[in-house]
Amino acid sequence: MILRSVGAIVLLVGGLTTPAPSAATARTCDYYVSTQGGDRADGSAKRPWKSIEQARDALRAKKGRQSCDIVVNVKAGDYVVDRTIEFTEADSGKDGHRITYRSADGPGKARLLGAKPVTGWQKYDDNIYKTKVDRTFFTLFEDGKRATTARYPNRTSDDLWSPYLFSVLGEPEKEAVRQWLYFKPEDVPKEWDADFDKNSQVVVWSGGSWSWFTDTVPLGGADFRKNFFTLNHWARYSFVNSRSGSRYFLQNTLRFLDQPGEYYFDFANSEVYYWPKGSIDKVMAPTVKTILSLKGSTPDQRVQNLAFDGLALQYSDFVDWYRAGWISEGDSGYEHKYPVYDRQIEMPRNRFGMITLTNTRDIDLTRLHLSDSGFMGVYMLFANERVKVSDSLLENIGADGIKVEGGYPGEGDVSGHHTISNNYIYHVGELVPGDASGIELMSTGNNTVSNINVKHSARYGISLEVRPEIKPEDNYAHNNSFSYIKLEETGLDSGDMGAFYTYGVSNVEPHPMDNHVKQMVITDVVNDPAGAMPDSGTRGVHMDAGGCGFTFDDIEVGKVSDDKYQSYQCNQVTNANWADGFDASKMEYDKIGVTSAFPYPIPGAAQ
Repeated sequence: MILRSVGAIVLLVGGLTTPAPSAATARTCDYYVSTQGGDRADGSAKRPWKSIEQARDALRAKKGRQSCDIVVNVKAGDYVVDRTIEFTEADSGKDGHRITYRSADGPGKARLLGAKPVTGWQKYDDNIYKTKVDRTFFTLFEDGKRATTARYPNRTSDDLWSPYLFSVLGEPEKEAVRQWLYFKPEDVPKEWDADFDKNSQVVVWSGGSWSWFTDTVPLGGADFRKNFFTLNHWARYSFVNSRSGSRYFLQNTLRFLDQPGEYYFDFANSEVYYWPKGSIDKVMAPTVKTILSLKGSTPDQRVQNLAFDGLALQYSDFVDWYRAGWISEGDSGYEHKYPVYDRQIEMPRNRFGMITLTNTRDIDLTRLHLSDSGFMGVYMLFANERVKVSDSLLENIGADGIKVEGGYPGEGDVSGHHTISNNYIYHVGELVPGDASGIELMSTGNNTVSNINVKHSARYGISLEVRPEIKPEDNYAHNNSFSYIKLEETGLDSGDMGAFYTYGVSNVEPHPMDNHVKQMVITDVVNDPAGAMPDSGTRGVHMDAGGCGFTFDDIEVGKVSDDKYQSYQCNQVTNANWADGFDASKMEYDKIGVTSAFPYPIPGAAQ
């Protein structure tokens, strides 16, 4: 341990001695973690710990007061995470001091990998390899790139989700069903019958023409007489409405493994088949769904005064099946003041991210590099206060980049006062394109979101949501500030949306103006043509039901397929390019998006 201050020797915690604080000097105690660390190490520079878990446990074991800010310096290298690294209130900074876990050799140099190499490959045919595995997983990577689950029809490119098949109304009385998906006979030949075993899945934008949410559901079987699939779980919506069938593709059948970068998982036999793009020796499979978990026991017993700086987190897992929220209000099985909110939040089985926070306060996540997540990047669930996410790069994210999910309306304002600033969020919704958002805020207020780039999203760039049924006194989504925002390549695979989107935020007149957006550029919001979008058009700003009480100042929107701005007459707009008199000279283009202090290269930019 090294202390960065001058003074007499005093007892720190658990018998370790450190100099007493100087009145003019901040006290910082340094410990070290290295891939070369040992089991009996003491955390000093000469005898570093071997993992963050070992550092956490050693610090947790020390009793007494904390008399300095503790910095755990994690040296450059790859640290494989076999189990989620968990922090509880026992790991909090105490007595006015913090505990920081930092990448000692610069941002992104200390890497926490939630995956291991897949080995034992043998040739299955000319292009495909096969191996036995010791665990089940639901996404795969080759050389730092996400592989595609073998699917039909094949994607047009690695960057897009299309093309799709369309469901049909096979029997008139089945229009409302959510577990039987009828297909066109020409789309699914009868000779495929034997392939649709318990490994097969469907990814579907349920709801017919409503392209709002996607379901990923295992198939229970296929009936080739009446041409329908049976889903093992109900989808969010039925598969046909008056305007269209639902877009879908089939996946995880060996027959569909027909091009490089695709894999098939035979769950029953614990076997994986893969057609590599490059070397089969560079295939990685997830070990965990969450790499870092910060979870206090209760809202009164929180993890607090912790910081994570400069760490890179790569690879995490998805789930065996996914649906956004419960189907009907009250489906959670618990009594709530607004049971309709069951339809808005994630079900318990899907409440996780690469970093997951619950019951926390004063947590800093700075200069991080999150990539290749199976689901959310950063997920703040329920009671969290004053969390900071800044100066970070999030890329190739399975669902939302950063999601803040407050508690049920009317049951306590438990989430807010967060700072989300100077972040670049790139490629979101890779496994859950439905409702995907670079930043999604739900039932939370008093947040500051600034200097943000979101680029390449199937649906939203930024969204703020509650429910239209919520009364003003029970609605917490107020006093949020959004500034210096750039949203690019959004709405790629969905309709009836806006790059900046709100829902149910201010539902009753007189709509006080207490959410504010300024200095925002939204580039073109245009669907991928190959997706054959059946839904209504794309918008720059979409203030959906209850999307009121906002001020918009200095906003520019590029090409859209519908309106640049869709809203009720309940917001204040000053200097936006959808209205006459727009003055581009008032746009502070040089300040929009991440600043020059951003610590990582911009993805896709010429280097």
